[in-house]
Amino acid sequence: MMKQIVAVLGATLFTASMAYAQATAPAAAAPAKAAPAATSCEAQAVSKTGKPLSGAAKASFIKKCEGGSSAAASCETKAVSKEGKPLAGAAKASFMKKCESTAAK
Repeated sequence: MMKQIVAVLGATLFTASMAYAQATAPAAAAPAKAAPAATSCEAQAVSKTGKPLSGAAKASFIKKCEGGSSAAASCETKAVSKEGKPLAGAAKASFMKKCESTAAK
C-alpha cells in the first residue's frame, strides 16, 4: 500500500513539473519581435551532423530558405538526372550555374 502511494505521488509530481515546464518554456524562448520566416530559417540552419551553421554557410542557407533567389529555387527542383535522381557534386554545380545564368536573362 505504501509503495502505491509513493508511486502515485511521484507520477503526480512528474506530471506537474512537465506541465510547468511547457507553460514557461515559450515565454523564455521567444525572441524580441523576429519575423516568423526568419525564426524558422534560423532554427533550420544546422549541418548534417546537427551542429549550427555559421558564417557564409549560414547566410547562404537563410537566403535560400527565405526565398531570396527564386531562380535558384526553381533550378534546384530541376536538378535531376535522366533517371530522376537528384544531381550532386560537380554535375549539380554545373547544372545550377547554367540554369541560373539562363534564368537571369
